[in-house]
Amino acid sequence: MLSELTPESTLDVAIQRYLQDSLGIAARVRAWTGGGTLPYFLHDAFELREMKLRDHLLLLAIERHPGKPGLAKVRGQLDKLSVLAKCPVIYVTSVLSFYQRKRLIEQKVPFIVPGNQLYLPDLGIDLREYFRQRPQAADTVLSPATQAILIAALLRKPWQVDWQPAQIVAGLGYTPMTLSRAIRELTAAGVGTLHAERRMRWLRTDRTAAETWEHAKPLMRSPVKKIIWARPIASLKPPMVRLAGPCALARYSMLAEPQWPIYAVSPAQWKAAMKTGVERVPEQTPGACEWQLWHYNPALAPEGPTVDPLSLTLSLQDEADDRVQLALDELKKHFPW
Repeated sequence: MLSELTPESTLDVAIQRYLQDSLGIAARVRAWTGGGTLPYFLHDAFELREMKLRDHLLLLAIERHPGKPGLAKVRGQLDKLSVLAKCPVIYVTSVLSFYQRKRLIEQKVPFIVPGNQLYLPDLGIDLREYFRQRPQAADTVLSPATQAILIAALLRKPWQVDWQPAQIVAGLGYTPMTLSRAIRELTAAGVGTLHAERRMRWLRTDRTAAETWEHAKPLMRSPVKKIIWARPIASLKPPMVRLAGPCALARYSMLAEPQWPIYAVSPAQWKAAMKTGVERVPEQTPGACEWQLWHYNPALAPEGPTVDPLSLTLSLQDEADDRVQLALDELKKHFPW
């Protein structure tokens, strides 16, 4: 339970200070006196507090068992609480995974992770967007294959001002048609200029590797296509798959590693695994792994237990957790330039 981590009075202060520091809103949190009429299953699930935010009276449902599976029940429990308390209810917990936060937002469940995340749709507040508004979409967005080709080129040491996309494509298994499209996209985006020599096409990039990355980064997207929870898969074990997400980031920084591994797999790998009878689960449960289905092969770097640092950055750049953002700053030390 969250209040077991900090005393109730400290928790109240933490929530009030978080709202004040992040939004400039003064809130008052205090004990709720209406709990005597609630059924046992709600008492067992939540510690209940009352909060006045602006002119709204809200009920805080503080998760007693944050490590216990059961996120699917939260929506129904909060609806029941709201009816009994006759006011809106906010879910409060000490930690949320990316998948859990996504599920809550999809279900429009208001929540607070003190000091970290805040989502109050009824009040028009989503703190992920408050702190980090996404940049305006670029006129040109690189396709997944083109992004993979450019990242693979950036990962090579030493950086070559003139390089052959065909050599990169040969290692990634793309077709000549994909190669031609990638060259068109890279030249259209101003990443490089095309010139031919002895029937071979070269791209000339006058920028350094770091400058090329900064120029192309707004044109790239997260490589993660979909997230699936499933039991460990015998055919997909390291070194056949790479660690990804916060699990990979923890290898490069002081970020604490998640309890259960996170793996990145290519579409072909996942398609083959599905034929072996993968045991999928609807949400994060003990013993289940997070499987990230990527738009391209996660093994762009020839060796290593994790996905490459550039793709890893793109996969986490919109993460609201400040600890992740600090760890991404540490990750820059491991870029290939």
